Amino acid sequence: MYRLFVLFALFIGLTPAAQAQDLQTILQTHAEEVADPGRRTVGVVLDDLVASGLPQVTPFLEEWQDKSVWQRDDDGLFFIADEDGDALALTDIDTGDESVADKAGFTQLKPNGGVRRVIGTALVQFQLSDPDLSRRLSAVESIARRPDASQLEPLLTSVESEENNALRARKIQLANFLSARFADAPEDRIAAIESLATDTSVEARAVLNQILSTSAGLADDIPEDINLARLLTPGEDMTEDEAYALLVADDLAAPRTPPSVIRTALEANIVDGRVGDVPVAQLGTDAARERAYAMLAAAGSVPPLVTEIDRNAALAKFAFFESYDEDNADITAAAEAALASVETRVAIGQTTDLALDALSLASIYFLAAIGLAITFGVMRVINMAHGEFIMMGAYTGYVVQLFVPSYTVSIIIALPLAFAVTFGAGVLMERLVIRHLYHRPLETLLATFGISIALQQLAKNIFGTQARPLTSPEWLDGALVFSDVIQISYIRIAIFVLALIFLGLILFTLKRTRLGLEVRAVTQNPGMAASMGINPDRINMLTFGLGSGIAGIAGVAIGLYAKVTSEMGADYIVQSFMTVVVGGVGNVWGTLAGASLIGFLQKGIEWLNPSNTLAAQTYMILFIILFIQFRPRGIVALKGRAAAD
Repeated sequence: MYRLFVLFALFIGLTPAAQAQDLQTILQTHAEEVADPGRRTVGVVLDDLVASGLPQVTPFLEEWQDKSVWQRDDDGLFFIADEDGDALALTDIDTGDESVADKAGFTQLKPNGGVRRVIGTALVQFQLSDPDLSRRLSAVESIARRPDASQLEPLLTSVESEENNALRARKIQLANFLSARFADAPEDRIAAIESLATDTSVEARAVLNQILSTSAGLADDIPEDINLARLLTPGEDMTEDEAYALLVADDLAAPRTPPSVIRTALEANIVDGRVGDVPVAQLGTDAARERAYAMLAAAGSVPPLVTEIDRNAALAKFAFFESYDEDNADITAAAEAALASVETRVAIGQTTDLALDALSLASIYFLAAIGLAITFGVMRVINMAHGEFIMMGAYTGYVVQLFVPSYTVSIIIALPLAFAVTFGAGVLMERLVIRHLYHRPLETLLATFGISIALQQLAKNIFGTQARPLTSPEWLDGALVFSDVIQISYIRIAIFVLALIFLGLILFTLKRTRLGLEVRAVTQNPGMAASMGINPDRINMLTFGLGSGIAGIAGVAIGLYAKVTSEMGADYIVQSFMTVVVGGVGNVWGTLAGASLIGFLQKGIEWLNPSNTLAAQTYMILFIILFIQFRPRGIVALKGRAAAD
């Protein structure tokens, strides 16, 4: 456009003579075009400005585009000015000297929208090689928003001199986009299109779709000079009415007569109880009304009747098709192949991203359920207050952050402190309530349910009903981005790592420590364990405390990801019980398997029905009900005490 990309080379390789000029002199040689520019005449001004290579050209173009350039009426000189009441704060366009003058002696330059777009194009080409990185970034994003053929050559020229690696890569990407659409040589366009076959960005897909844009057409026979995309069959690829509308739009057929028009015409032509020779009493069907209308049309009283039979006969005479707006078949073939490759990569990326989401959700469910699995597996206690221990852990993290300003240090302190608080609460609950209700599951369920309500109300009284922030450290902000399709937040990664750490610690505790051996002994056969000197009552107390403490740590982790409220435990208690039951009661590996199954199942159902998460949870519960009918002891069934029960 306006030879800008040719003259841009002159801007890069300046001559001493050009540097000797000043901007005001150049503008005065085009004073009329600058004062009253048009889309055609402004190109001459911009050509000279580009050729000058003056550093003050860029700020002048910015101000001219923003309508901040004024011309003095006496001598026609141009200034950059800001209005201040009846005065103008003037800035010399060459020296930058500032002064104040009466606004009455100046005229503001107001280029129209078309001229401002042309100025913007020239400005972008200047900014691509501007020493200021922010200006170069702005220019590149401007090209991305409004791509144009004239921007390709300056963009390619600026790539070699670009020092910022990230911006250089972005320029190369945009150059590929522009080359795919606007390069002169077909082989250059095809090469650029093929390079997009691995680019899964939305921009790349948009470029390929623009190249593959089509227009519907019709003819007696398929024209040989078009780039045919596909044939259209009325009734399959498009409705008969849509196809007939194309005929009507091209004046190849008369509009079909709708039933409402037929009825109105018949009503207007009723004479002595008859329409033509047909009595009104016989006009009870569409076929009868069409026959009567046809009689009126034959007499010239109404427009000709176009029936469904006429429509179908007209459609049979023509071929309907879609042709590419791009004439070169080799280019569209390359674009189709590239788009197919991109869509395959996007599908694989979406599947991977969904799997990562499911894995992170499974990690959350595992953390929430592992304490319940230990408690339920050893003691057979249905603890409905388990969710409230999760809530207590989250609030512990919130309180720590009130006193420790460093979020990293506060989380390090909050994790063991949450374990200690909820461990103590669990031991207290077991000593005061649970131990009196062993082997009485209904009473235990009701008691723990009442305790959960009491703990929720206590949290409301202390912290209020508003959600409280549990802020993650800065190094957990953002997400790990693999591509435009695959990414996962650092918080979810941290929760996944924490789940793995807990899995290792719990397995070590159960397999390698005295407490773990005693817990396993009581789990397998409490009577035999007691005869070997193990105190089952003590083990039950410590086990309940351990399960509660783990729930507290899970609360800190979940609080970083979800809201911290008095009801947050209720959001996880159902999933925790489902995880334990599906995985296998009292088994760590079973809990891991159950969390994985539920996490992947829930994400899969949500993907199939993304607009209704409640329905997804309902379907998941129904699936689990069916699952336990066929495998009532879970994925990993526990032997020993569980088998005996």
